[in-house]
Amino acid sequence: MTTALTPELPASPQAFADARWEDVLPYYEALATVPLSDATVEEWLGTWSRLDALIGEAGTLAMIAYTGDTSDAAREAAYLRFSTEIFPKLDEQGVRLARRLLDLGWSRPDLETTLRRFRTDAEIFREANVPLFAELEELSAAYQKIVGGLSAEWEGERKTIPQLQPFLKSPDRAVRERAFRKGAEAYLEKRDELAALFDRMYEKRVRVGENAGFPNFMEYCFAAKHRFDYTPDDVQRFHEAVESTVTPAAERLHAWRRDKLGVERLRPWDTGVDLFRERPLKPFATTPEFVDGARRIFATLDPELGGQFDLMAREELLDLESRPGKAPGGYCTKLSFRGRPFIFMNAVGVPDDVNTLVHEAGHCFHDFASHGLPLVWQRSTGHEAAELASMSMELLAAPHLARPTGYYEPEEALSAELEHLVDVITTLPHVASVDAFQRWIYTDPAGGDADARDAAWLDIRRRFERGVDWSGLERERVSRWYRQLHIFELPFYYIEYGIAQLGALQVWRRSLQDPQEAVARYKAALRLGGTRSLPEIYAAAGARLVFDAAGMRELVELVEGRIEGLRAALAKG
Repeated sequence: MTTALTPELPASPQAFADARWEDVLPYYEALATVPLSDATVEEWLGTWSRLDALIGEAGTLAMIAYTGDTSDAAREAAYLRFSTEIFPKLDEQGVRLARRLLDLGWSRPDLETTLRRFRTDAEIFREANVPLFAELEELSAAYQKIVGGLSAEWEGERKTIPQLQPFLKSPDRAVRERAFRKGAEAYLEKRDELAALFDRMYEKRVRVGENAGFPNFMEYCFAAKHRFDYTPDDVQRFHEAVESTVTPAAERLHAWRRDKLGVERLRPWDTGVDLFRERPLKPFATTPEFVDGARRIFATLDPELGGQFDLMAREELLDLESRPGKAPGGYCTKLSFRGRPFIFMNAVGVPDDVNTLVHEAGHCFHDFASHGLPLVWQRSTGHEAAELASMSMELLAAPHLARPTGYYEPEEALSAELEHLVDVITTLPHVASVDAFQRWIYTDPAGGDADARDAAWLDIRRRFERGVDWSGLERERVSRWYRQLHIFELPFYYIEYGIAQLGALQVWRRSLQDPQEAVARYKAALRLGGTRSLPEIYAAAGARLVFDAAGMRELVELVEGRIEGLRAALAKG
């Protein structure tokens, strides 16, 4: 409820759907100028929170529409209006209001982490960076448009790059190689355009860091991402621990695969084929089948979570299938005002689609759990906690993938679990590669040179990814970083996947002994939202932050043991 002390707000985000900045600014101006005291601050905070939720949801709806069809000019214009005009200036107003709150000296126990974030945002804010962030958003939209339009000719028809994925699992090695080369070539044809686009992003990001007084953009990102509980040195330890413990495990998996396939050299198109089945797993044929399977899995895992996913399906908060013009990748985003999440992905009927949907659903459950907190900032967490929710859900849902609850026959479910656990091991070196690459880009003077970036990627990839023969495929290996949208759009958002994966393995370890307790602790951690520190959130879920080789090795050995058991079970047939 509002009074004369705070501005009267619209009833729904629709009021801001076509807004320009001049339509939004008066609401923030009112909050910046009304009298503020200990007696009025809670009402003032509530109004500010509601306003952020209204405008945030309006912008999110524009983003959902654009990523659903990057070829639509009207959707692109609406998305750019929010991302380049409104949101950068909204951040500026957020800092303005945060400073009012901080100057008041008021606090509340459940807002300690929020106030710490506000304080950091105020310290690093520079007005000169506002237009730079707007320009970066425009460049990110350009990246989405380029890669969203990529396709390849396959047996007389055009296919999106995600639609080539099933062919990478073909038992026919020649088919796999052709699909791999087609996918890589689509990005390589755009290499110069993408490199030039990244040059522009790089230049602006370097200026952002300099403007804010940091020695480099990496240091700026650590502050901007509110990484209060670990440092760049901790991340360097993470890289070293992955190299010493996970990379050898991945190399052992690749050696086993090479021997099982009976090939002299394991090539990149050999890494995804199922070694225990003549035909690739096909968990679903239609989108309704895909959704219904997920409904059953979550309802079996936990009735409350099942009800939340069912609600999303009924309210059409899912955009799952791949199609021309659709942006690549997958995401979960939140409609902050109504308290609903939304899932976007590019499903093509492969097991990885199941993992992606379950992963994004974990984010959804996080959003549902934290929406009950009173203020919008309390509901938001760092990516390390957000990814703990999603990656834990992948592992917690695994026992329910078999029919009648899931998608597979019992033996197929073992194959799907094996594929997922192998991916857990092989993804950690990829995470380290992507983070180390970005660290190099933004701390080495050569980071602004396109050819030097490609060479650095190859060097870093050789460090972390061993056991696969890439000889003669250097260009294709380079193409991998151009399809990593985080490097273009979300710099330094990637180490969180590695931190969270190690946390999720600890949640999974508990679930092997007591599934109900593991789910209960998982849900308790989600309900904390962003009201506690990262170590406290992990502890609530039954985990700790792992950067050391000893802690990493213990978890890798757990996964390798389960992989061995699954192989033995599948070999018996």
